[in-house]
Amino acid sequence: MRKVTRYPVESQNALWHIYKTVSPWKGVRNFIWIQLSRYCPVLPLKNWIYRRMLGMKVGEHTAFGLMVMVDVFFPEKITIGENSVIGYNTTILAHEYLIKEYRLGDVIIGDNVLIGANTTILPGVTIGDGAVVAAGAVVHKDVAPGAFVGGNPLRDLSRPSGSTEEMVFKTEEPSQRKLH
Repeated sequence: MRKVTRYPVESQNALWHIYKTVSPWKGVRNFIWIQLSRYCPVLPLKNWIYRRMLGMKVGEHTAFGLMVMVDVFFPEKITIGENSVIGYNTTILAHEYLIKEYRLGDVIIGDNVLIGANTTILPGVTIGDGAVVAAGAVVHKDVAPGAFVGGNPLRDLSRPSGSTEEMVFKTEEPSQRKLH
């Protein structure tokens, strides 16, 4: 279960109440910084923007791929540990506006986590240290440390115990390969 705080609304859908919860100027300011960081190829500069301009907690050596979209209204609710990789075009949300309510929740991503490209992370989830989230996943619940998950709905993708399948890691550089 996600850890979100629910705020019921009356009359119009919750999105019409957005500027009762966050300043429009904060939204505009954050939007500009997020757009700059989405296209920035310099990882230390990108992390500086996330930390200093948006108030996110980002660990050392964490790398954000091109086009990552962090929550525009509540980026300060996002924490990412050290040495993690957030894949291309991933979306990290700390809010959701529904018809009869809006919800806010902290997103906590641990150390040494790999988030595949085009993943959506919903508010109120924790992704444990060393977890791997496959590309295209929708993270709608907590992910245990060291887990390998993916899909929509999110499910465990670990190899079954007793599997004989092995991973092979190549260490030679492409320039060292001989062409036949």
